[in-house]
This record gives sequence, structure tokens and C-alpha cells, in this order.
Amino acid sequence: KHEQNIDCGGGYMKVFDCSLEQKDMHGETPYLLMFGPDICGPGTKKVHVIFNYKGKNLLINKDIRCKDDVYTHLYTLIVKPDNTYEVLIDNSKVESGELEADWEFLPPKKIKDPNAKKPEDWDDRATIDDPDDKKPEDWDKAEHIPDPDATKPEDWDDEMDGEWEPPMIDNPDFKGEWKPKQIDNPSYKGVWVHPEIDNPEYKLDPELYKKDEICAVGFDLWQVKSGTIFDNVLITDDVEYAKKFGEEVWKPTHEGEKKMKDEQDEDDRKKREAESKSSPKDDDDDDDEED
Repeated sequence: KHEQNIDCGGGYMKVFDCSLEQKDMHGETPYLLMFGPDICGPGTKKVHVIFNYKGKNLLINKDIRCKDDVYTHLYTLIVKPDNTYEVLIDNSKVESGELEADWEFLPPKKIKDPNAKKPEDWDDRATIDDPDDKKPEDWDKAEHIPDPDATKPEDWDDEMDGEWEPPMIDNPDFKGEWKPKQIDNPSYKGVWVHPEIDNPEYKLDPELYKKDEICAVGFDLWQVKSGTIFDNVLITDDVEYAKKFGEEVWKPTHEGEKKMKDEQDEDDRKKREAESKSSPKDDDDDDDEED
């Protein structure tokens, strides 16, 4: 919950294995997973999902929008044994997919064939200059010309001011650089596509999802405004239990906050309305006192 109307700061959690020395935890401490919202100005409002794989932190290649209001929200990450995942906000799915497709865990399955080259006679120009098109003889005109309506000022002194020259104006007859018209290229073969081959460095990993041990969670945050609240952290292999837990713990809090906020907003609206109605009368009283 960002009750401080946060404008720049994180709300993400890190998951660690059993090698974590909790007293020495810092921003560069290796972690298994980082998950949660990150907000900074209007440009950054996203949910981080970062996996550590073979010593590298891998960011998701999708943009998952986070919530940026003052209410309590429930963020859930589900990682499945079939190497798929789901991200839920307030128990509603906002993103899903395959781990291999949405993170760069593995090198690409296919690579460009290093031995393949575009043939020298391959013509990939869709259009060409019309060889029969010729530039008109009267095409070339100066871009600027002396203003024909300009006259030399009466007080102009050639000895003092130098030789008078009329100001330049855009030439209405200027047509720009001539270019021949384009025609379809009879030799066009289309865009050359580089052939691909199987990547010898690619090796399927059926256990991208797997973490051998999870021993701790922690928060490593940088915020401009303090006041973010974290509560009810749950790690489980029971998806339905997690959803039920969220409904029981998060939903009543969220609904209560929204009801209270709506009531406060309504009270503020009525107060502003009352002040607005009283303002003209107060101004009239002030005028009477001045008279």
C-alpha cells in the first residue's frame, strides 16, 4: 500500500536461498527472484518480475502495469512446473506466458546461418528511377530571388552604407531538386531473408521454473517518500489456497479503504461547496465595512 501518494519508489520483494547472511544483506546481494511494483514519475509504473538464472538477473520482456493509487493491492506471481507463469493483481490475471519466451533464460533456438550470403545479383529495390523520365529544361530555378517590389530607401547613402541590394524573397517558381519518377523494378526479387539454422548453443532446460531452496524474503527499497506498507507475505505451492487467502485478507481491507476514501472525498466536496457559497457573502460584508 502506497498511502503517501508515492511518486518515485519501489514496492518489490526479493526471494533468497539459504546462503543469505541476513545481517549483511544489501542491494547487490544475490537473490532468486524479485517481484513487485516500481513507480517513478509518469514514465515508470511497472511490475518487476526478475529471475536469477545461472548468476544473471533476467528482466521480463513485457511491460506489466502496476497500480499507482493509495489503496492496498495484492500482487501474486505463479510459476508452474510446465515453465509457464501468471501475474495477478488483486486476484485478477494481468499477464501470463512461457518463461522461455518472456525472459532470455536460453540462447535463441535459431540463428542466422553464418555461411549464407545474399547473392550479388539479388535486387531488393522495389522501385527504380524511370529511365525515360527527363528533367524539364526550365526546371532549374533559384530558391531565392531579389524582391522585385523593393525600392532603395531615399536616405540610403552609397558612400556611407555601401551598394544597396534588394532583400531576397522565396522564388515562387522554385521547384526544388528534380528527381525522376519511380517505376516498378522488373528485376525486383523481394526482401532477402537470411536463412537460419539450429543454434548449436541452445539446450532445452525443462526446469527453468525450479528453485532448489527458498529460505528468506526481504525488501531492498529506494523511495523518495516513506510510508509504503507491506503485509501478508505468502509463499506456497497451492494456488487455490493463495487466492482464497488473498480474498480473505486483502479484499476486506481494500473495500474498507475505498469506502472510507469515498466518504472523505464526499465530505471534502460538501465542505468546498459550502465554502464556495459563503465566499460571495463574505466579500460583500468586507465591502460594507470598507464603506
